[in-house]
Amino acid sequence: MGKISRDLPLSEIVLRRYEKPQLNVGERELVKKLCLSVGLLQPGDSRDVVVDLLYVMLKNRKREMSCTEVEKRVIASRKRHRQPMIGIAGSNIRRQLKRLRELFLVEKVKNKYRLAEFSKPGEIFEQKVEKFLLENTLSRVKEYFAKVDETFFR
Repeated sequence: MGKISRDLPLSEIVLRRYEKPQLNVGERELVKKLCLSVGLLQPGDSRDVVVDLLYVMLKNRKREMSCTEVEKRVIASRKRHRQPMIGIAGSNIRRQLKRLRELFLVEKVKNKYRLAEFSKPGEIFEQKVEKFLLENTLSRVKEYFAKVDETFFR
């Protein structure tokens, strides 16, 4: 059997545009829309523990927390918001923390998690996603468009 090539992306980003945020929307619902907007949550997905995870990180924005502490706070948040107790296993919490780290919203320092540099999420998005990840991704996509244009429209 020959070698099978796999096209693995160096990075990827999903962005969705929703209606403007409502004036009196609840905090958890606001975080849920943000998660949907940046691809952390899929539309219609019932497994939304990432919402509570980001919610907990935002509510504790000036603290560093161990994975165990984050897990306990996520469980408490889900109980408080009457959410089903699904997706709360430690392994899933760690996986969701990794996703938040990949989007640069959360960082790990000495086995503790915190909002990146204790910064506001909007500032983190602008500096790390918009100016770094998005610009680099768009640049590469444009290179592919140019190569396709060159190949098919000589």
